[in-house]
Amino acid sequence: MSRHKILVRVNGGVYEREVEARRTLLQFLREDLNFTGTKSACERGDCGLCTVLVDGVPTKSCLMLAVEADGREITTIEGLAKDGTLTRIQQAFIDNGAVQCGFCTGAFILTTEALLRRNPDPTEEDVKEAFGGLLCRCTGYRQIIDAVLDAAKRK
Repeated sequence: MSRHKILVRVNGGVYEREVEARRTLLQFLREDLNFTGTKSACERGDCGLCTVLVDGVPTKSCLMLAVEADGREITTIEGLAKDGTLTRIQQAFIDNGAVQCGFCTGAFILTTEALLRRNPDPTEEDVKEAFGGLLCRCTGYRQIIDAVLDAAKRK
């Protein structure tokens, strides 16, 4: 098996590891670095629950190889709250009942983070478009959309 040395920044920490060429970023984050907030579900890119931010862009980590992350900045759900203080987005998700079982929550929050960075005042249509590749089986999306619009108001 071909192995490659990679250096990545994850949630502000720098990690240098040797990985197999075929190892996904999802596997690397969960199994090698123990960032288990990144969820493993379909492993085909259909559900988007493994979404992380790669250089600020929502990325399905099951479709990206760990070697492709070499030299990149990765943010997982664990990287948002600082010193136990939730971000305005995380708090808006809680306040709007948008967390339900919580399995998809990290992907939606990270996607919201990227959306609000590029568009601080999104419309409901903007939110729906941003969430195009994410699936939730609990909330029916209304609470999630409301949480995003609420977070945008909390600037």
